[in-house]
Amino acid sequence: MIDLINYGYKQFYMEEENDNSDFIPARVTEVHRELYKIISQYGEGNARLKGSMLKNVEFTEKFPAVGDFILIKYNTQGDSIITKVLKRTSIFSRPDYSGHGVGYVKTILEQVVAANFDYVFIMASLNYDFNMNRIQRYLTVAWQSGGVPVIVLTKADLLEDYTEQVSLVQKCAVGVDIVVVSAVTGFGLNRLASYMKPAKTLVFLGSSGVGKSSLVNALAGEEVMLVNTIREGDSKGRHTTTHRQLIMLTNGTMIIDTPGMRELGMWDIAEGLGEAFSDIEDLFTRCKFANCTHKSEPRCAVLEAIDNQTLERSRWETYLQLKREAKFTDDKAGYLKEKTTFYKKINKDMNNYCKSGGKY
Repeated sequence: MIDLINYGYKQFYMEEENDNSDFIPARVTEVHRELYKIISQYGEGNARLKGSMLKNVEFTEKFPAVGDFILIKYNTQGDSIITKVLKRTSIFSRPDYSGHGVGYVKTILEQVVAANFDYVFIMASLNYDFNMNRIQRYLTVAWQSGGVPVIVLTKADLLEDYTEQVSLVQKCAVGVDIVVVSAVTGFGLNRLASYMKPAKTLVFLGSSGVGKSSLVNALAGEEVMLVNTIREGDSKGRHTTTHRQLIMLTNGTMIIDTPGMRELGMWDIAEGLGEAFSDIEDLFTRCKFANCTHKSEPRCAVLEAIDNQTLERSRWETYLQLKREAKFTDDKAGYLKEKTTFYKKINKDMNNYCKSGGKY
């Protein structure tokens, strides 16, 4: 018998357990379209959603994701049935524009790609792919997720001096642990030991070629993930993860890797922006005018900080860009929601018109 506590199951999730003995808890370890790989007290198995969950396309955020704890009706002869997704402690989600239609309009839904993780390893390579804008973007969604962010700068063996890169990251990641590592030489891996604890779950964020698979293998002490080489000219790599999965290391730590993490959008990131750019939002309170637009007003704390170089203009521009993206997502979702309601009414009126024989 498997003890699910070793897979991170704890009191938080137990509070939602059903007294009905027909249902038992499990954790989702892989997602393959409509088939889910799970781990329960009976070991590894497969599961599918019950029919009523499939029909509720408006609630895809309740569909199971890698890392979710669920209730299942266990089947000894085939696939078990997923009856409920339990409350989540943390999530990564993105806007799903693929769309389910109402009338002629597609609606934007929230797609959860990973759940119930403790730490978020934001990975950036110290080679040519080092990109501060990308790090700040990942840091924003990491703070929003509910997990604890840790910035991991990989491929330290490629540089003799990386103090400039570390200094840049420190300026935008106040209070966040920054660890420089090399999966090739083993440098810095001991500093990640405090996060590699039994029953703890990690999520890796980072673009292809950043060394996620190499780091997983180095931490595991064995090859548990396929490693692809990168192109020397531009430091780009091929995607090695083709489906969402949760990997259990021999020391009991779990790692979530999913291709969806490379495509995270801005879904409800207001809180994450506040955490990742707390230095900027603190400046807002020091402006002379409460409704300051930070463009040309006198005694604007933001403009003064840029002038005296205590705030980098590029960081301010990144903040504005992320704010615009978040606003666009919110506005687009609201706009499409209004259109959906409009077309629902038209469809209803047309149905009533047809049923009445062409009479209102």
